[in-house]
Amino acid sequence: MSTLKRNHDIEHWDAEDVAAWEAGGKDVAKRNLIWSVIAEHIGFSVWSIWSVMVLFMPTDKYGIDAAGKFFLVAMPTLVGAFLRIPYTVATARFGGRNWTIFSAFLLLIPLLLTLYFVNQPGTSYTTFLVVAAFAGFGGGNFASSMTNINAFYPQRLKGWALGMNAGGGNIGVPVIQLLGLLVLVTLGGDYASVICAVYLVLVGVTAVGAALFMDNLTNQKADMSYMVKALRVPQSWAIAFLYIGTFGSFIGYSFAFAQILQISFKAGGDTAAQAAIHAASIAFVGPLLGSLARPYGGKMADRIGGSKVTIATFGAMMLAALLVVTASTMADGNKGVATGATMTLLVAGFIALFVLSGFGNGAVTKIIPSVFEAKSKSLPVSRVEQAAWSQNTSGALIGFVGAIGALGGVGINMVLRSSYASTASATNAFWVFLAFYVVCAAVTWTVFLRRPRLTSDSDVVVEAESLVLEAETNASSANSSAR
Repeated sequence: MSTLKRNHDIEHWDAEDVAAWEAGGKDVAKRNLIWSVIAEHIGFSVWSIWSVMVLFMPTDKYGIDAAGKFFLVAMPTLVGAFLRIPYTVATARFGGRNWTIFSAFLLLIPLLLTLYFVNQPGTSYTTFLVVAAFAGFGGGNFASSMTNINAFYPQRLKGWALGMNAGGGNIGVPVIQLLGLLVLVTLGGDYASVICAVYLVLVGVTAVGAALFMDNLTNQKADMSYMVKALRVPQSWAIAFLYIGTFGSFIGYSFAFAQILQISFKAGGDTAAQAAIHAASIAFVGPLLGSLARPYGGKMADRIGGSKVTIATFGAMMLAALLVVTASTMADGNKGVATGATMTLLVAGFIALFVLSGFGNGAVTKIIPSVFEAKSKSLPVSRVEQAAWSQNTSGALIGFVGAIGALGGVGINMVLRSSYASTASATNAFWVFLAFYVVCAAVTWTVFLRRPRLTSDSDVVVEAESLVLEAETNASSANSSAR
């Protein structure tokens, strides 16, 4: 399968070679996956750091209202979304190990800037926006990490591997929120810089670990030409749209949930400090459960097909969004004050949205390699070249859909900002989110599940997922026979 040099470069990697995979290839892939998860985890934490920082910034002290905070939190999301495209090709250009080390050290910039400015209430809002924008470096890590791990794993295991990689990274959001809660409760609202100091150390550990234990695949390619090839496939645009509904929901809600809770608790009579603590004590649960659900969405997609899991997930997300709309409408009827029952309904609806968005995200990610595995079968080249084309184009597309999905997170914060600014309530925003999930379900059905009378590109996905299931069944049978 490979030749491992002392400089951590691996030549001639072929994850589809079952004999070589069982002879040691899977151990190499697992080692790289572990440190990829760690690096992406720290990246997500830094990316979402301002969703925690705003809890340490009361309006009466910093002069930033709810609408301003939603925009502030959206800045890292926006920058991270655009960085995902160059980060996608970086792993192939510089090597997965090399880029992981470099991108980890880049996180020192937003951490040091945040450490310096967060405890200075006299800082201008524009300066805070610029500082928050640098946290977008953490958002780019997702694309390079996913592209790298996509190259290490065989088709039959990509759903699980990509789901585990992304889910482990996503957990970085609730972890930094838990740390924020710990600091608020034990030290108080003037010690946000402690969070930055902790992550400065973790960034160093990540860079050293990547240098010692990760590898570069010299035959990996994910340049812009492959991204162009990927975008010529019609399903690619549908996948990007669905990624807005799953990952966009996850990251958007992750950044906004604490603020929504803080506003609700303050409207119920809490002081600013009490509202921040109460919000932080709940907000981390949603991203945590959503992150844990993601690998299982990928695993189920490996078994029954990504498109089937995706449409079922969007159906459930409609119901969860309806719960949130109901809770917000009830609070509006009580002059914006959320009662105990209303808060319970609101939190339950949001937790469900987090779990479902994470689960669905794993399923949508699985569709990507399935599409290009099937497309490669029609190429007039050798099987090895077909496998390389499939791997490189799917890897390139992962970065693109990741960027589009992250823009969905920006959209969520902007819609919430507009809703609060115009009506002092989030109800209108929640209606928009519910309607969007209806559209996502319709797109999933039309592009990936509807059986047209004439053969078209939509059939490719059905064929692809059948091939994946067949390969997995054959592999399982082979393993059973060997035993």
